[in-house]
This record gives sequence, C-alpha cells and structure tokens, in this order.
Amino acid sequence: MKLEQLIVQYLYNNKTVTLQDIGTFTLSSNVIIPTDSEKETSLPSGAIEFDYNNKAGQDDGLIEFIVQQSRKIKPLATSDLESYSLLSRQFLNIGKPMIIEGIGTLQKSQQDTYEFTQGNTINPKLEQQPVTIREKAQDEISFSTPARETSSNKPALLLLLALVVLGIGAAIYYFVFYDNKEEIPVQTETLVPVEDSSIVTQVDSSMLKIDSASTAQRTLAGLSDATGAPYNFAIVFKEYPTRVEADKASAKYTSYGHKVMVTQKDSATFKLLIPFTAPLTDTARARDSLQRFFGGKPYVEL
Repeated sequence: MKLEQLIVQYLYNNKTVTLQDIGTFTLSSNVIIPTDSEKETSLPSGAIEFDYNNKAGQDDGLIEFIVQQSRKIKPLATSDLESYSLLSRQFLNIGKPMIIEGIGTLQKSQQDTYEFTQGNTINPKLEQQPVTIREKAQDEISFSTPARETSSNKPALLLLLALVVLGIGAAIYYFVFYDNKEEIPVQTETLVPVEDSSIVTQVDSSMLKIDSASTAQRTLAGLSDATGAPYNFAIVFKEYPTRVEADKASAKYTSYGHKVMVTQKDSATFKLLIPFTAPLTDTARARDSLQRFFGGKPYVEL
C-alpha cells in the first residue's frame, strides 16, 4: 500500500492526521466509513477540515501505523514520511496542487498559506489493497506531473560489489605473493594509487568485512546547521562566485519554505545546500529529487 493511502487510512481510523510542516486534517466524527469497500460513498460538505501549520511536527501515531501496515522499521518509515512532506512542500511552492485521493486538494495561496478543497468521495478501495513487505523505493505523490522513480539501493549494491572484488584481489595477493621468499617489487600504480611513492598503504582484509545492515542505518555525528540542529548529510544544489549572490539566492529559496544553508567552498565559490536528517541510504533519492526541482547537478556533502 502506498504511503499516501496509509495517510488516508489513518485519517479514516483516527479522525485526525498531521503532516510535518504542512498542517492537520480532521475528519468529522459524524462521518461513518462504510465497511463495504466496494461501495463508493460521498463525503458530506465540511466533513474534512484543514488547519495550516508550517511548523507542525511529526505525527507519532501515523509513524506507528505505517510501521504496522508496511512492516518497515521505524527509522525507515520516519524517513519516508519526511521525504513525502518535503517533496509535497516543494511542489506546492512552485504552484502545483497536492491531490490526496479520499481527502481533497491542497494549493498554495497568494498569502503563502495552503488552501484546502475537500474531495467528493471516500476512497472505496483502501480496505482491499494488500499490504506488502517490500514496496517501491519511493511512493508516488499525486501531483499533476508525476515524479520519476529512482532506486536508493543501487549505490549500496555497487559499493558492496566493489568491496567484494577488492577483498578477492587482496586474498589472491596474500596467498600467491606473501609467502614467496623472493622479494617482489610493489606495483604502486596498479595495487595502491598514492601520490608519494615512498608511502605504501597496507590494507587489512578484515577491514573489508562490512555489515550492510549496520551501514544502512549508521548516522554521522558532529554535523549541525546554523541553529544547532543535527543532520546526517546535505545536498549542494547551487554555487555562486560571491557571498552577496549566495545570500540573495538563499533568502529567495528560504522564503519558498526551504531550509537552506550557505557555506564557502573556496575564495571564489559559495555553496547553497539543504540539510537532511534521513539515513545515508537516502542520499541518491534526495539528490535526484532536488535535481528535478532545481536543475543543475546537485551533489552530496557529508
């Protein structure tokens, strides 16, 4: 079941649901959800109300519901919900409507708030859709222009493959050459690429045994934004030759609702980046999302 459908299901069951930095939807207690999922039911006027709040926090009840229904671990469910909220705000800020089937439509007003238009019917097929353990890497959001799906597992698989190949090469070198009594010159240009030929890096093959599960869940320490809030990685999406231009662009994107930081790369380059608290396995998905939105060639900064 898609993340958007889980949000609708939670609203029907709990009568209220909050989306981070967007606001809260409330379903009237007088509305009765039919038990017959094949029967389409109309929503009475004023059945769903929306309270705009650009500082709304995470809905812990919704996260627990996603964990139960999707069988995902809590950090991954939290990351998916955070990404859904971020992409929704980005599309709303450029004037595209956010359509949630079974709830209604959100659109940004000229007063920089979100206006809500209630839908006409209850989603009749939510109860019949099976819950699968393995879902798509990123649930589609119902905007007028669909987002391209990307796989966040591809970089991890490539890294694991490279480590396996490196481990096999190290084992072959150890068993074939290490026990040879004759002295064999070290081919630094093919085995270990180093700038100073006088330095030889010794690789311990035990260091190559990496637990992919722990790697997927690890976080970085010591990274924090200007307010002191911690984050795991950032995506650099723009570069400018002067501080004045960078600060001007930062103010513009911040006014759109983005959390933007300005850092100095060197004396002639200033970077604009957006911090993320999601796990490191989400770097590819976050980078591709910002590339579709801002263009250019965003890159990850740890």
